[in-house]
Amino acid sequence: MIANALQRSRSAHWYAPISHRTIKTLALKKKRARRAARSKALALPTPVGGKQKRAFDILVSASALAVAAPVLGVLCVAVRLGDRGPAVFGHERIGHNGRTFRCLKLRTMRTNGDEILAAHLAADPAAAAEWRETRKLKDDPRVTPLGRFLRKTSLDELPQLINILRGEMSIVGPRPVVRAELNRYKDGAAAYVATRPGLTGPWQVSGRSDVGYDSRVALDTAYVSSWSMLRDILIVTKTVPAVLRAKGSY
Repeated sequence: MIANALQRSRSAHWYAPISHRTIKTLALKKKRARRAARSKALALPTPVGGKQKRAFDILVSASALAVAAPVLGVLCVAVRLGDRGPAVFGHERIGHNGRTFRCLKLRTMRTNGDEILAAHLAADPAAAAEWRETRKLKDDPRVTPLGRFLRKTSLDELPQLINILRGEMSIVGPRPVVRAELNRYKDGAAAYVATRPGLTGPWQVSGRSDVGYDSRVALDTAYVSSWSMLRDILIVTKTVPAVLRAKGSY
């Protein structure tokens, strides 16, 4: 009798109906597992371009840093004099094979930027929608007057030459993103983590923030899949006129 009861108990448990919520959860886990498997399959022990690209990075970044050091020093003093806050800050970004690093920039925002942003988005629905879509604001109330100039000229990114020398970034590559942005890459995330993020890249010379996010992902994916040293050199040569035009920089 006890054996029969145990058998019925097992049968009842085995054939218990599965809820719709459980099915959705299992499907989501399966989708995430497939995406993780694709990322793992495409992840490389060394970034795209290997030693050739790394040698180019060291040569160009060391030379540029030597030339730009006096300018960088003056800008650091100017930022500090603005509101007595730090001149350089590091924000966590995703690098090669998904490793995080502190991406350096000259500070262009007020020290209480998070509070200013929260209040602005709460009061302006259009700005909130723009932020959700692009993670940027054309008219950002957090940015200081000097910060606007630094962003317009891309001088705020000069400290990233140090990231390049450290091996965290490259001269050319996808622009560094935070974890939340990497989720927007979807299947393109595997291409992003296959290389080091770049100081410049296909997005930089194609309109920057004027380019939609899906187009940005497509540009980055195409860059990684068809990388060549010649293409890196071409992107570098296009960067100077793109910075001078200041198209899409804000």
